[in-house]
Amino acid sequence: MENLFVYIENEGGKVADVSLELLTKGRELASELGVKLEAVVIGDGVAGFCDELKKYGADTIWVAEDKSLAPYQTLPHAAILCGLIEREKPQICLMGATPVGRDLGPRVSSAMHSGLTADCTSLVIGPHTDVKSGKEYDKLLYQIRPAFGGNIIATIINPDCRPQMATVREGVMKKEYAAKAGEGKVVQVAWREMVKPEDFVVKIIERHIEERKINIKNAPIIVAGGYGMGSKEGFKLCFELAEVLGGEVGASRAAVDSGFCEHARQVGQTGVTVRPKLYIACGISGQIQHTAGMDGSAMVIAITNDPEAPINKIADYTIIGDVAEVIPRMIKSYKQNSK
Repeated sequence: MENLFVYIENEGGKVADVSLELLTKGRELASELGVKLEAVVIGDGVAGFCDELKKYGADTIWVAEDKSLAPYQTLPHAAILCGLIEREKPQICLMGATPVGRDLGPRVSSAMHSGLTADCTSLVIGPHTDVKSGKEYDKLLYQIRPAFGGNIIATIINPDCRPQMATVREGVMKKEYAAKAGEGKVVQVAWREMVKPEDFVVKIIERHIEERKINIKNAPIIVAGGYGMGSKEGFKLCFELAEVLGGEVGASRAAVDSGFCEHARQVGQTGVTVRPKLYIACGISGQIQHTAGMDGSAMVIAITNDPEAPINKIADYTIIGDVAEVIPRMIKSYKQNSK
């Protein structure tokens, strides 16, 4: 158990962002555990990923490449990953909480009898003492995720079964090159020995992909509204400000639940995690469920009528006042000074 696996997802002929985020986090965890970071790449045309994976710290890159291994055909992927896990016995196996990862992860964990924590927002290495037996464990993977609709944060551990498996939400972790590139040793997987004919019973004939109409994840400027916007009509001020600034509109869960805007714009533990250059929080109190999804923003401006609101603790600047008065003044001022 001297390695940590990260399953690399092929997204339209390139490495999915969430896989690169997991490699960045995996490099940190592997260094702390003193083990190798190993990437598992399965699919068609994936050998070209190796140079990039090395830059993110991968010590070993397991490659199973063939036209029959379509990226969204998870049955053979699961069989190959199970075969590698049985042979290499990694301590930890991570994958993205994407449609592919949410399909693949349970198949692998069920076959390995290992358990799986889905949709994690944080991963930490730490000790654990079993209260009943008094047995002590060192360097377990703390798998942290929101539970009960984001009302509590659950920390889940797997003391005895291996590998410790988790899927991780996209955007919650940083994506950056390793301080020192990994060895990047490429190992071809004898994958045909690991699959059976029944692993190919499902075939993808055709794929239709609808382009996202709302995509706030990569927006450099986000104007987010909360329950404090008062109504669906009042929430339109966020759209007006975002249009002037060339940004996108986000929302708190309370605003979405109240019908002020659609769920696709929800920021937080039960929504999207964002890291814009500028985040303007309008009428948002700043509960942990929301701030966990935006506290990586480069700059935060809060507009609230509550001087004691939790959002003020993480905001770089706070404007105390009524959003219905402050936002129109911001729009007017920006238009006057940007001519």
